[in-house]
Order: sequence, then structure tokens, then C-alpha cells
Amino acid sequence: MEFPSLSMRACKSKTMGGWTLLLPLVLLLWSSVVHSNSDYLIGLGSYDITGPAADVNMMGYANAEQIASGVHFRLRARAFIVAEPNGNRVVFVNLDACMASQLVTIKVLERLKARYGDLYTEKNVGISGIHTHAGPGGYLQYVVYIVTSLGFVRQSFDVIVDGIEKSIVQAHENLHPGSIFVNKGELLDAGVNRSPSGYLNNPAEERSKYKYNVDKEMTLLKFVDAEWGPVGSFNWFATHGTSMSRTNALISGDNKGAAARFMEDWFERKNAVKMDNVGFEDGGIPRRISNIIPSLNDNHHELLEIAASFQSPPGRPVTKSSSIARRVRGALRQVDKPKFVSAFCQSNCGDVSPNVLGAFCIDTGRPCDFNHSTCGGKNELCYGRGPGYPDEFESTRIIGERQFKKAVELFSGASEQIKGKVDSRHAYIDFSQLQVNLPNSKVVKTCPAAMGFAFAAGTTDGPGAFDFTQGDDQGNPFWKLVRNLIRTPGQEQIDCQKPKPILLDTGEMKVPYDWAPSILPIQILRVGQFVILSVPGEFTTMAGRRLRDAVKTVLSGHKDFGNNIHVVIAGLTNTYSQYVTTFEEYEVQRYEGASTLFGPHTLSAYIQEFTKLANALISGQPVEPGPQPPDLLDKQISLLTPVVVDTTPLGSNFGDVISDVPKNATFKRGDMVSVTFWSACPRNDLMTEGTFSLVEFLQGKETWVPTYDDDDFCLRFKWSRPSKLSSRSKATIEWRIPQDVAPGVYRIKHFGAAKSLLGSIRHFTGSSSAFVVA
Repeated sequence: MEFPSLSMRACKSKTMGGWTLLLPLVLLLWSSVVHSNSDYLIGLGSYDITGPAADVNMMGYANAEQIASGVHFRLRARAFIVAEPNGNRVVFVNLDACMASQLVTIKVLERLKARYGDLYTEKNVGISGIHTHAGPGGYLQYVVYIVTSLGFVRQSFDVIVDGIEKSIVQAHENLHPGSIFVNKGELLDAGVNRSPSGYLNNPAEERSKYKYNVDKEMTLLKFVDAEWGPVGSFNWFATHGTSMSRTNALISGDNKGAAARFMEDWFERKNAVKMDNVGFEDGGIPRRISNIIPSLNDNHHELLEIAASFQSPPGRPVTKSSSIARRVRGALRQVDKPKFVSAFCQSNCGDVSPNVLGAFCIDTGRPCDFNHSTCGGKNELCYGRGPGYPDEFESTRIIGERQFKKAVELFSGASEQIKGKVDSRHAYIDFSQLQVNLPNSKVVKTCPAAMGFAFAAGTTDGPGAFDFTQGDDQGNPFWKLVRNLIRTPGQEQIDCQKPKPILLDTGEMKVPYDWAPSILPIQILRVGQFVILSVPGEFTTMAGRRLRDAVKTVLSGHKDFGNNIHVVIAGLTNTYSQYVTTFEEYEVQRYEGASTLFGPHTLSAYIQEFTKLANALISGQPVEPGPQPPDLLDKQISLLTPVVVDTTPLGSNFGDVISDVPKNATFKRGDMVSVTFWSACPRNDLMTEGTFSLVEFLQGKETWVPTYDDDDFCLRFKWSRPSKLSSRSKATIEWRIPQDVAPGVYRIKHFGAAKSLLGSIRHFTGSSSAFVVA
């Protein structure tokens, strides 16, 4: 089949007879609805979780200098609920966030209990992160994960909790009879192994079973409402959310967030073709403007005259809801129809990088050292290159587009219907002291959490600093001395973690509160022959294969399954505990092994405990809930300073234009349009379900129609202040004009909220002068 293109094509005006027009529309509508019995109740939901776009450290790279300063595109929580008409149900939430958080999960479950009683609990609710490294941090509860964000960030935490709850509420309220279909296929060019020397330490016999050193398979669920037809899709595929670099300062869902936008827009366009009678050509992400502008004025001189009549006005006050009211997406959707929700979920991505061109030394351009990922012995010089190198935005788009295209292929071809029971099993396990029975009858134990020296070396996606290197199984005397000033690990812990040399003994560090988790949730969600393994960390490729195979072996022996089983790993789910490697990969002590917290037998522990859950699932037996993880909300410390006041220069208003488009400007497709406004700190109002930036199109001679906003890949909101303590700030909005945007008159708007010295919040907006796109 021909894939949809990310290039938007202008609509063509066509004159057609009534029957000539009606017949293709009927066929289109008919072909999209899969006629089948509705075995389940299905519901999907989606909500904004973008978080503070200023002053807050990004979560993922642990780079203290990577501070959010604007928005590339917004983040969302996307949820599905599948329920038996009179029986069990499961919930899965996919977050455009680096990972799930134990504290977030605890508080979401408390809210769900208050709202629905025991309908949704830790047993049947899974919350998973896509692993973008470009979202605000400070929402986890353990010290080691919030050090660089200056502790706990209440805004980051609250917006995620609120968004998850609202996405589940939407899904619950959208529950209707429907069917689910599954499809899977290979995606070859969206991930490479960033620790190949670690992978090669796995047994040759085991490696020979697999064609690639990373998993290339995408698995997709297609949700079909019995009344409305397709209403969403969720897919699982392993690749890191590191197309955006460790120096990026714009909030972004990275490649998976981008793919979700592309897929939802693709379906919106497809739906608009059927429902609105608009003559789109095949392929292309929609532009809402194409649905509402019947014809465009091709007279360039007249357009310039019209544009000249709209000069930038002074900034002015607006209501809090103004930016929400001008949002682009959803304007054409039928009020009573569920919006289409598409999620690109994370899997066993531990050693999988989206920087598919490989890792190179930035000083010489030569490939990095194979075993240690260094350049002349220094890890700081070794960086992976994405397919759009050196443009990280282009790399993000390309890897997102590749996942999107595969998802469309799987979505369009999904024919295997999901049938069978809905069920789940969940347990809390203390991984700091778990007894593990190995297949060779040897009994071993896991260890309290600890991070090795190679952890500080980082990866080729985001190198560390100083003289740390991947593959270090000895440690450095100087850094051991520094470590001992914080905490000296005991001999038992040293022996347990071998051959990992301990840099931070996080599992035994309790001041001011726990530095790392010890009690972790594990979970199985079942919908018919489709099974989700919810894991609270990043499994490497081979670790994930072993876990999937172990669970599949248990399930395949049961009459409910036979050999028709689809098992996916949902990584970074319900809480976060870093990496899980195989025993052999742990021995090498690359970054992933050094970040496997609970010692060399961590994977064996997971396999043992998931096997227990799988056996309980097929036998219909309950499992012991295990020890409850701590709720550390009351112990959180935040050192992030609040916004005190926002000001503008004397004689200027919030929203006034500082740097406008040139007078009588005409731009071409592919050009960058940039406008700068006097602004205020984005932390004053996160504009949840709203927008900071907007491109409008002039319809006729008076009506401005929203066409691009914070959710669009081509529009960037960049915020800055002249110095850290300054009360003045600027917002620069950049619009890279798409290649086939409709010609006409446009302008750029900015929405914001300013804080007065008395603490009140005033919302404002500003507009650029109008300009022509030819």
C-alpha cells in the first residue's frame, strides 16, 4: 500500500454529479467499519499533561542545565478501558512523559477510588510512560530522580495526576459496545542497539534465534466502536525517546509523541473526507483550514493590501479560556462522537536508540570505541546521530513518521479479532531482598538498589561527564572517596552487586528520605489473547525477550490461549526503577548494567514473579498483594523558587510585539516566520488544553480562523528572560511554513498569563502584523 505522506496537499475544487460524489463516500464509510460482534465495552480518552514550560529541569538525561524554556508540541495522557459487559475491566494509560511515577500512581488510584469505588484499582490500572527526555521533571518521589529538578515540582506532579484522571474519566464515559483487532509487523529503521558489546555477551545460541539485536516488531490494537467505527489505536514498539538531545529546552513528546500527533491528524483528515464532503487527495496529514476555506484568493497584490490593513495591535487582556477557545483540533469533530485517540507506547527499549546512523566522535567524525563508547578515552565526545542529523527536530519527525507509517499499515490491515476474557493480576514485590530460585536449582538473592560507575558515563544518546566510562567494572579511587563521603557501601552489598563497582548505594540511602525504590509493582493485563506485561523499568532487548517467552510458555499451555497469544511488554509502567539487563549483559557493566539497581539476578527475579502472576491468571486464583510502597508526598522538598512578579518595560504591555514580521512581507513554503512578544512566565498558567502560540488564517476580509497551535510540529514557542532573576521575559514564536500550506493572509498570536506583585494572574494576548504566504 502507499503510505500517507506528512506533506499536506492543498485541496482541489472538483465539480461532480450527485451520484458520482455519493458513491465514493458510501464506499469510504462502509470500508472503515469492521462488521463484527461487539464482545466488549470499549472507551478511549485523552487529556493535556504538558506541565511547566519554564524554569523546570527536564526529566531523562539528568542534565541540570537542561531547563524547560518553551514548547515544541504538547504532551498528553491517552487511556483505553476494555470491559466485559458484566465482568472484569482493565485500564491502560500511555503518558507523554519520561516514565510513570509511584507517587503519581498512588494519587491517581486514590482519586479513582473516590470517584468509582473499587472499579479501578492497582490491580487493573496500568500507567506507562513513552520515555520522552523532553518533559518537565520533579514528579517522582525518590530523591535520585528529582535531584536535578531541585526537588519535587508540584506543578509537574499535579498536571500529570489531573491529566491521567481526566483521560480515564473520558474513557469511562465513552464506554460503548465495540470490538478490538490486533496486528503486528516489522519496522526496520526506527531503532539500533546502542550497547552492542553488551548484547554480544549473551550466549551465541540464544542470539542465533533472532535476526536482529533489537526488537523490530510493532504490535497494534485497533479499537472499533459498534456505532461509530474506528475510535483509536494503541501500539507497542521499542525505541528510546531520545531523538531530542540533552541540550534541547522545548517540551516535546519526542518521536513517539510526534507519531501520535501524526496518526490522530491522519485519522481526522480521513474522517473529514467522509463526513464533510471535502475533496482531499490521498495521503497527507490534514490541515483544518482545508476543511473550512472553500476557495482562496490568488491575487497577490490584493492579498498584500489586505495584510497591510492588519498591523500588530497592542497586547490586551483576555479571559482565562481564550487560548482554549482558539485551539485548532477537535473543532470539526461531531459533538457526540468520541475523538480518535492513538497512542505509541514504549516497550523493552533499554538498549535501543532512535539515533540510527550510529555513534560518532564529535571531534574527529570517526565511530566511537565499540566496547566503551568513548573518543580518545572520553565519553563526553561520543554522540549518536539521528536520521536528520544534525537537526534534532528533523530526526524526531523522521523517527516519528516511520512509526506512524507502520501503525497506519497495521491499523488498516488489522483483521484478527480479540476474543476472550478480560482479567488482570498485580503484586508488589520487595526487590531489595528477594530470594530467587534459578533453573539450575541454585538459590540467589537480589540486592538493595545501587548504581555503578558506568551509570555516570551516560549513553551515546546523552553522554555523561568527567572521566566515567561505560564498561567500567573496577571503579575509580577518587570517585570512591567522593562516594564514601555520601555513604560507604558495606561488604555484603559490594559482594551482592558484583561485578558492579558501586558509585551510589541508593537503596541504603534514607536521608532526607528514600533515594531509590525497593518495593515495585508488577502487573499482567489481559484482553482475550492479548497480554500486557507492565514492568516498572527499562528492559533491554534480550531481557524483554526472555520475560515474554517465560510468560508465553506458561499461558500457551492453557485452553484459553493455545498458541494464539500476543504478549507485549509495557515499559516504565506504574513506577520507575531504571534498567533491567540479562545476567550476561550485567557482567559487561555498560550503562544499562550499571543502572540495573538490584544486582545481577534482577531479571531472574522478574521472570520468577511474572511466572507466578501468569499461573494465577490462568488458574483464576488471587495473588498475595505484597508490601505496600511508601507514599512520600508529605516528605517532599522543593527548592524551585516561585514566580514573584512579571513586568514589562515602561510604556509596554504584555503581548506587545517586540520583533514583528517585515512590513508588506511575503513568505514562501519552507520559510521560517518569527515573531517576538513581551511575555510572562509560563508557570503562571500552564494553558492546559489551551495554547501559548497560534497561527491564524484570514477568511474573507474579517474572520481569523485558527490553523496551527501548540500541538503542531511546525510551530515552536520559545520563552526566555534576559537574566535568571529578571521579572521581564520574551516569547518568540517560530512557524516553519509547511510545504503545501494554503496560500493566503496569516498572522501569529501569543497567549500568556502575568503575575502581579500582589499575586493576581492576568491573562493576555498579542498579535503580529499580518503577512502573505504565496
